[in-house]
Amino acid sequence: MTTAEPRSYPFGEPERLDMEPLFADLRANQPLVRVRLPYGEPGWLATRYEDVKVVLGDPRFSRAASLEHDEPRMRPQRSLPGGILSMDPPDHSRLRRLVMKAFTVRRIEQLRPRVQEIADGLVDEMVATGPPADLVESFGLPVPVTVICELLGVPYADRGDFRYWSDAFLSTTKYPPEEVQECTGRMRAYLEGLIAQRRAQPRDDLLSGLVAARDDEDRLSEEELVMLAMGLLVAGHETTASQIPNFVYTLLGHPDQLAVLRADLSLVPKAVEELMRFVPLGVGAGFARYALEDVELGGVTVRAGEAVLPALASANRDENAFPEPDRLDLRRRDTSHIGFGHGVHHCLGAPLARMELQVALGTLLRRLPGLRFAEGDAGVAWKEGMVTRGPERMLLTWDQ
Repeated sequence: MTTAEPRSYPFGEPERLDMEPLFADLRANQPLVRVRLPYGEPGWLATRYEDVKVVLGDPRFSRAASLEHDEPRMRPQRSLPGGILSMDPPDHSRLRRLVMKAFTVRRIEQLRPRVQEIADGLVDEMVATGPPADLVESFGLPVPVTVICELLGVPYADRGDFRYWSDAFLSTTKYPPEEVQECTGRMRAYLEGLIAQRRAQPRDDLLSGLVAARDDEDRLSEEELVMLAMGLLVAGHETTASQIPNFVYTLLGHPDQLAVLRADLSLVPKAVEELMRFVPLGVGAGFARYALEDVELGGVTVRAGEAVLPALASANRDENAFPEPDRLDLRRRDTSHIGFGHGVHHCLGAPLARMELQVALGTLLRRLPGLRFAEGDAGVAWKEGMVTRGPERMLLTWDQ
């Protein structure tokens, strides 16, 4: 291992959705820097767009190797074997193929009318109740939670339980390790019960399809089945539920860009891409890749066996990839961000997340004229002790 004293990372406490200023200096002067996260061994932090793409896409960097190391991470718990996010091809490819057909752009577009129906129904309730409304509880969470429940085949009535378990699963300091372990066990037991139900009574849902792939085709192990179901349930709602209020918060803080969007709602898909680039979702970097051989990267030699963490938020603000990267520009021509990752681990649910975010933004702006903060910053409470950023409460009002 390199002997340079690593910097403590994250570099500071996250402030709302602000970017850490140090990233710009690092990209210019030290694009690969040694860091130490709260848990695990030290590693390299890649901050430039092109370097991050190499780490994510080059087979010389391995996710599976993280299981053999004390992986640098934000949380006490380590990655569990059997999870798709801790695999390399061909195992990763085998599991990904099992669920890809449920997340193709064509299949997701077929779901758009149903997602629109969900969004309109939630706004109907907001309008009937009247402002102010908490965007998180009234809209941001229910949209993706309802969609993933229907897609996967999880009862919506159980959303309170799996939301709590998911929060614990993604906790850095919000919950003690013992509670995280207990919640993980409870979520696992819950999904094992649903899997048993689908074995007895198959339905037209993704979970039944995965059970069939396990039982009839032997295309995944029982452990892989359970871990895949857990990953889909957590990832299928948590990130989008955070990004809906994040995007609204960002737009309200950029009234010139909000006016552009309100004047032309056909820009919503482009706006979603620019917001994915602009908004830093994660508190810190994660999912380290390990070099399988010596690799020249960012002006240094990463030795075989060393970990590299891709800083996606920094890469999305790289001056060499995006002109004026710290400016929100909903008409930006190049929106080739890596907010959904890159390479073999590019987010499987990206088409679903894109569509949900498009429907959510378009519906809010169309249905709630004059949408604005009800109490300014006092009406926004931010998550603490989690791997993702976002409001846990955001009070909004609108013209009636």
